[in-house]
Amino acid sequence: MKTIKTIIVTASLATAAMGLTGCAGMSKQDRNTAIGAGAGAVVGGALTGGSAAGTIGGAAVGGVIGNQVKTTH
Repeated sequence: MKTIKTIIVTASLATAAMGLTGCAGMSKQDRNTAIGAGAGAVVGGALTGGSAAGTIGGAAVGGVIGNQVKTTH
């Protein structure tokens, strides 16, 4: 049961982050933050065997990294 729960949490966080990237009013930095959070959630969940803490931690770290990415356009 724990595996199903963590898959749902990971998928939900990734879906929410990816959904935010479609907002027309978002800046490039906001989109990068959302994409980073989604990717971080997936990677964090995978690296920790699907733990909720790993997923949330990955999302936080990914969001920070995405926020700091410099775009040239």
